[in-house]
Order: sequence, then structure tokens, then C-alpha cells
Amino acid sequence: MAHPPRKTPRQARSRATAEALVEAAARILETEGRGALTTNRIAERAGAGIGSLYQYFANREAIVAALAARERAALLAEVRAAAAAGGSPRATLSAMLEAALRHQFARPRLALALEALEQEVDQREDAAALAQALEAEVQAAVRALAPDAPPQAARDALAIARGLVDAAARAGETDPAPLRPRLEAAVLGYLTWPRPGDAAAAPGQAGEGGGPQTGSV
Repeated sequence: MAHPPRKTPRQARSRATAEALVEAAARILETEGRGALTTNRIAERAGAGIGSLYQYFANREAIVAALAARERAALLAEVRAAAAAGGSPRATLSAMLEAALRHQFARPRLALALEALEQEVDQREDAAALAQALEAEVQAAVRALAPDAPPQAARDALAIARGLVDAAARAGETDPAPLRPRLEAAVLGYLTWPRPGDAAAAPGQAGEGGGPQTGSV
């Protein structure tokens, strides 16, 4: 369910105020937790009056929705940039995974907090739209890398990636570097492992589009 801003900021100063309120909510979620996220605290953290807040946002949920939309747009833009950079299908997928990893670990507490708020603020429809957009970006590289993969392969790859990244963040991992080879091994291994009906191939011997070779690019 969308929570549009009460008033669309058009002037630079108004846009700066609205963004300051959204960023204040982000910092509260990171440093103080969900329990501290009230409209009064957001206004205070942003250095704005509560009246200014209500000019742009009807309630706390509208601010969270704007913050989630900002983060979704940033993630999608980073993944799209990685996809457009060119290279082999394996290199492209690796770059897309790295972009997602970099985004998550830039602000891991915020990412986890927003995921937890997804149900509370009813962001399921918007989250599903992001998943579809990401799947569309991944699909072309998946088809080039593993043309015999099932049609659900791109969705599966995203689910594997999200599960690993979220688990690492919840476990308190803050450095994405050790996670990258694990992420590549899981996703690329799933996409390229021989499937029923494929010609027999020894694990680790196939290259591009063949077996589970997962070295970093």
C-alpha cells in the first residue's frame, strides 16, 4: 500500500527539507531502533518543526515509505549500472551481485530495519515491484550464462542472494569482502551446475555457461 507524500516538494529548499526528514528517519533506525521512530523524533533529528514534517508527510508510515522507495531506487540503479557495464555473462552477474552486496553493506542496519518494517508499513506491493525489476535485469545474463536453466532461474538466483546477504547482516557481518566469494559460489554454482538431461560433466571442469566455476572476476 503506497503512502504518498502529503505535499510534493517542488522548490529546492522544500525538497531539501523533505529529504532531511527522510534521512533523519534513516539515521534513527540505524542508531536508535524502530521504537524511537516517531514523527516528533524525526522532526527533532532533522532540525525541522513538527509542522514542517506534516506539510510533507501524513504520518510516520509515509516517511518510512519514502525512505524505502529511496533505497529501492538506489539499489535498482546500482544493479542496472552493473548490468550495462558489459562483459561476459559470468562477469556481468558477478558485477550485479557485487552491486547488491555493496548497497546492502553500505548501511546494513538500515537495510535490515526496512526489511522488518516492510510488513508493518505494508510495503509488500512495492517490494514485489522491485523484485520483478531486479529479476528482469538478471534474466538476460542468466539466459546467456545458462541457456538451459529453468525459467525461474533468475528468481531463484535473487532468492539465494537475498538469503545469504540477509543472514550475513543479521549475524553481524560488516565487511562484504568475505561474503562475495560465498555469494558467487552459491548463485553461479546454482545456475551452472549440470541439470538432469545435461551431458555428463565433471564438477569444476566446465567454464562459461557450463559448470560451477566460481572464481572472482
